[in-house]
Amino acid sequence: MRPTSYTPEIGDEICSLLADGVPLSRICKEERFPSSVTVYAWLRKHPEFLSNYTRAREDQADTQADEIVAIDDDGTNDTYKNEDGIELVNHDVIARSRLRVEARKWVAAKLKPKKYGDRVDLTHANPDGGPVQFQQIERKIVRPAD
Repeated sequence: MRPTSYTPEIGDEICSLLADGVPLSRICKEERFPSSVTVYAWLRKHPEFLSNYTRAREDQADTQADEIVAIDDDGTNDTYKNEDGIELVNHDVIARSRLRVEARKWVAAKLKPKKYGDRVDLTHANPDGGPVQFQQIERKIVRPAD
C-alpha cells in the first residue's frame, strides 16, 4: 500500500533519489513511495520537505551535468564491425547520446539556471565600455497662424 501520510524518512529518501538524478515520475512508480499527486500535496503542507526538495532539485542539476560528461566520454558503441569485419560508425548510438546530453543540459539549465542556464547580458554601454549618455531633446510644434 502506498504511503499517504508524510514522514521525514520518506521525504528524505525521495530527496536523496532526486539528487541522484532519478526522476520523480520513476520514484513514484514504486509502491513504497507515494504518488506524485501526494508528493505535490506534501510540498504544499510541509515547509521542511519543500526546502529539502528544492535543494535536491538543485543537486539534481549537478548530477545531470556530471552525467553529460560521462555520456560524452563514453564512445563504447559509437562504432561496430559489420559481417566483413569493416568498422562502421553507429550513427543511431551517436544521435541517441547527443539527445541524452541535450536533455540533461536542458534539465540542468531549468533546475539551476544561475549555474547552467544561458547567460544574457543586458548591460548598456558605449563601444568603449563606458556608460551610455542620453540626451533629452525638446521639440515644440509651432502651427502657423491662420
